[in-house]
Amino acid sequence: MKPVIVRLRVMIFNIKKIKKYLPHRYPFLLVDRVLELEEERIVTLKNVTANEEFFNGHFPGAPIMPGVLQVEAMAQSGCIMLMENKVDNPEDHLIVFTGIKNAKFRKQVVPGDQLIMEVKLDNMRRNFATMTGVAKVDDQVVCELEASAAIVSNKSE
Repeated sequence: MKPVIVRLRVMIFNIKKIKKYLPHRYPFLLVDRVLELEEERIVTLKNVTANEEFFNGHFPGAPIMPGVLQVEAMAQSGCIMLMENKVDNPEDHLIVFTGIKNAKFRKQVVPGDQLIMEVKLDNMRRNFATMTGVAKVDDQVVCELEASAAIVSNKSE
């Protein structure tokens, strides 16, 4: 009999702190928890539940999390990392994504899955960042991408 290995995921940020960094709210807030956070790396979690609004139409009888929302969840994860580590006054800024490249979808994400997302900062020049992200369910890659973003003021000029 093989030994069972249980990994405990420790919460670094709860949803209250995540909402301080992201302007998104239900049904578009797609990060439930920050599990790990380093200067240039973040690991987050999205609990994919049968109650998600998008499952009503994607697809009735065969619910699949849309790939674009997997991409958005990783983008939000990158935003949290940048806001925490690279922005002096997060309340005065937004992170806007300027590009998504090489997005690949490897496996379906369905209700009951836990989407674990790892986003790494590849390069930062002034207010522009490039990042790579990988999303997994049960240690299997379901989505990967390269993204670019800009840090902008949220103050009306």
